[in-house]
This record gives sequence, C-alpha cells and structure tokens, in this order.
Amino acid sequence: MSDAVKDNWRRRAVRLFAHRFRQNRWMLAAGVVAVLAINAVGGGVVAMAAVVALFVIAGLAPSRTADQRRVEAAEVANRSGSIGLSGENLAAAVADPLIVFDGAGAVVHANAAATVAFGALPPGILLLLKFRAPEMQEMIQAVLFGQAASRVIDYSERLPIERAFRVTASAVGRGTGLYVLVFRDQSEARRIDRMRADFIANASHELRTPLASIAGFVETLRGPARDDAAARDQFLQIMQKQTARMSRLIDDLLSLSRLEMKPHLEPGERIDLRAVLENVIVSLSPVAQDAGLVIERAFPEEHIEVLGARDELFQVFENLLENACKYGQSGGRVVVSMAGPEASDEGEITVTVRDFGPGIPEEHIPRVTERFYRIDSGAGNAQKGTGLGLAIVKHILTRHEARLTIRSSPGEGAAFTVHFPSA
Repeated sequence: MSDAVKDNWRRRAVRLFAHRFRQNRWMLAAGVVAVLAINAVGGGVVAMAAVVALFVIAGLAPSRTADQRRVEAAEVANRSGSIGLSGENLAAAVADPLIVFDGAGAVVHANAAATVAFGALPPGILLLLKFRAPEMQEMIQAVLFGQAASRVIDYSERLPIERAFRVTASAVGRGTGLYVLVFRDQSEARRIDRMRADFIANASHELRTPLASIAGFVETLRGPARDDAAARDQFLQIMQKQTARMSRLIDDLLSLSRLEMKPHLEPGERIDLRAVLENVIVSLSPVAQDAGLVIERAFPEEHIEVLGARDELFQVFENLLENACKYGQSGGRVVVSMAGPEASDEGEITVTVRDFGPGIPEEHIPRVTERFYRIDSGAGNAQKGTGLGLAIVKHILTRHEARLTIRSSPGEGAAFTVHFPSA
C-alpha cells in the first residue's frame, strides 16, 4: 500500500471516529459521570479502564443501525410526500383526462383535462349516464362488479369534433372503493395512420393508369412498331407526357402530405401580395400565351401585406392561375384582381382569379377542393391535371387562417377568391 493511500485511509478513519464521537457524546458524558461516581467511592484502576473503554466505544459505535436509518428515511419520505400531494393535486398533474369514481359509478373527482374534453363532470354524476357508448358502459360495469381488475378499450367521440381515445379503467389501490378512468388521446396517431393509408391508396390508384399506358407502349415499341419511326416518335411523346404527369402527381401528393402533417402555420413574415402575384403572372405567362390567353391585372395603388409563408402563397396563386389558363382557355382572358380591407364589409383582404370559360356546374362547386375530384370538361386528357391542386390550395389557406370562395355560372366562367384576415 502506498504512503498516499495510507495517509488517505488514516484521514478518513479520523473523520469517521470524530463524527461518531460527536454523535455519541451524550452517552459518553453519562458514562463518564457514572465512572467518576464509582471512582469517588474507591474504583481506582478499574474506573480508569472503564473511562478509556467508553471513549473507544463512543468512537467506534454507529450512531444508528442500518435498519434505523432506513426506517427514518421512509418516515421522512412519507411526511414529505403527504404534504400537498392529495388525490386532487395528483389528478391535476396528469395531462390526460382523468376521472375518479366510486363503487356506485358516481364521479368523485375529474381533473381539468377531463372537463375540457367532456364538459362539466360535477361530483355525484353517474358515469353510465355521461358515457352512453356500449363499450364504455360494459367497461365501467365490469370494473365495478369485479369482473376485471382493469380494462382497456378504444373509444371514439364524434361531437363536437371527432376524437379517438385509449381508455383504461382500474381500481385505486386495495380496499379504497375508488376507481379511475384515464383517457389517452389517440386522435393524432389515428390521423397520421389514416393519412399514410390514404397516401398509399391514392398514389397506387392514380399511378396505375399512366404506368399501364407506358407499359403498353413499351411492349408495342419492342414488337409491331419496332421499325416504325413515325409510331415510335408518337409513342415516345405520349410516354414523356405520362411520366411528366406521374412526376407532378408525386410532387403534389408529397406537398399535400407535408401540409397535412403540419396543419398550423408558425408566425410568418409580412408578405407583399402584389409582388407575389406579379411573380406568379410572369412565371405562367408562357402557359397563357400557349393557350391564347391574356392575363389582366386589377390592383389597387396602395401597398397590401398579409402574414404568412411566401412560397406557400406563391403555390396557392400559381395553382389558381394555372387552372384558369387551362379551363378558361375559350374566354380569351384571365383577370387577377386584388382589394384591400376597406373594400370588404368584413375587413378582409381579397385576391380573385377569374376566367371566362365554360364555368363550373353548381353541383360540383362544393366538391372541387376534394382530393382527385375532377370535372369532365370535354377538352380531353390534355386538360386534366392531378386533381390535387385545389386540395393543396385549401390546406395552405387553412394554415394561413384564410378561406377560398368559388362563384361560377355555366357559360360565364368561374371566379376563385381568396379571403385573408387583415394583417
């Protein structure tokens, strides 16, 4: 053993001896007094030996046994745990809805989350009257009648909004006569699962047709049209259009999925609407020229701004103007107009994209923002898009706390108006 280790060991031993000596000082004092009393009546050497023994015992004996220390620690924990940790305080600390009820099925306590989720739950109200769903009734009765110590079910509510819960019912301790319901909200997880399933179903459905078309042309090119240059050029052109359509479809599906994953927009920057609209018009000018259209502007002189994400708003107006160029081609022109809050009774900022084509039949207007909803325009496949543009527009506007209105009459064109809250 090295000298440093020996010195360290000696210092620890001295500190331990001194600590135990201080802990047992009163016992030592009483022993010394007793020994001195014995010495007073003639103890001699025996008394002196007894004093030395008392000093040694005081230094070496632990102040408390291990069991005593464990008992004291448990008592301290119980005392500290009982201060301010009543059942109501514990329930309030739970983020999920929690309801405590008695053996009669009556509410004893409901935390704030349960009140927010299910409305008022005053003490004494019967759970069987509050939750009428058969699965909830069966679970509560099973726990009350001792058929199961705990039960777990999936429970859904459709009003005021659709929500899904994983509900656990169990007894509180043993012999308390109390039971607890805990609701774990599964709505977000279910929504994501549904989005994933919808994405796969939509992608497989929409991609099947162009893939089948491409496969057919490839087979033809490798067979009967192997040496037909004119047919080869024609088929390759069609295949190029189909692959471009598939690429647009995948981009739109991914864009829509990203928007649905984040339905709420972070606080955005102040966006100059005129600048965004001018950029959109410039980018789509070649499309309008190919369609024989003129894009007209009707902008006020004042500077108009909204809060939001520039790229997303560009996507909104790009979709609306591109649709106007596609489906309003026969009208010869498209008008993009903007108005400030003073022009609206609701104080809203509005942007309208209007075409003068065949218009939209009234029965289709409520559904045109649905995924893959298309109207047969009679203009052939060349005019058909992915069916996701207006669905993307709707989701982006929802993120911006804005809305879309559509006005149309057959033969008079269609007007798509975006309503922004005043910035």
